[in-house]
Amino acid sequence: MTPPLPVAASWYATDRVGETITRITEPHVHELLSANSWHVRGRDRDVLVDCGLGVASLRAGLTGLLAREPVVVLTHAHLDHMGSAHEFADCRAHPAEPAASPPPGSLRGPALAAELGLAGPLPPLLITAVPAGDYRPGDYRLRPARVTGPLRDGDVLDLGDRTFAVLHLPGHTPGSIALFDRDDGTLFTGDVIYDGALLDGIVGADRDQYRRSLRRLLGLPVRLVHPGHGPSFGPERLHELIHDYLSAPGG
Repeated sequence: MTPPLPVAASWYATDRVGETITRITEPHVHELLSANSWHVRGRDRDVLVDCGLGVASLRAGLTGLLAREPVVVLTHAHLDHMGSAHEFADCRAHPAEPAASPPPGSLRGPALAAELGLAGPLPPLLITAVPAGDYRPGDYRLRPARVTGPLRDGDVLDLGDRTFAVLHLPGHTPGSIALFDRDDGTLFTGDVIYDGALLDGIVGADRDQYRRSLRRLLGLPVRLVHPGHGPSFGPERLHELIHDYLSAPGG
């Protein structure tokens, strides 16, 4: 019999990475689903770039950080990036993403591998703790988001003291987007690029579009990348990652 999972003292962890930017992570999640969410405080309003798995309530877990209702921007509609989107009143995504009718998702490795079309094996369970003693991982389902507005290439999100341009960068998914502050060079990439193996062979991915999207990033004056997984990095590492991908067989 499999022993019960421990109850996490806190489901979320936060890390201030700048005066106005906080990274939110879920420490008790398998690396495949261990995504970053980014809270950016603006003068007039805040933005939350992605919002985790939805295993535990993000709003209840981070009441201080989320005291002011944020605009939720979904970089794409995979479960580890939109799980808590249903908790928020203002949620935006690219029209090509099925945020309002997502696949069910799963915390069971084999079930999720089948849903995403992953070739490699995954462990039976993709979490190492539970948020409460009565939580049942097998009951997990990805809840639809109430999408209040579309985000298309060239749209601008204005926080009052800074603006972000929306970049449509398909490849990982048809409607993957990034947010770029052209004034200070900060780029939020979701799963378009991060410091790790890019998932370009899963359901909905398109390698040709992925290459075009990455080439587009090469032409931007990026100073700092805040990705959907792993640590932030600068322009040198961004260019290295892109060139490594494009120079691989088929690039």
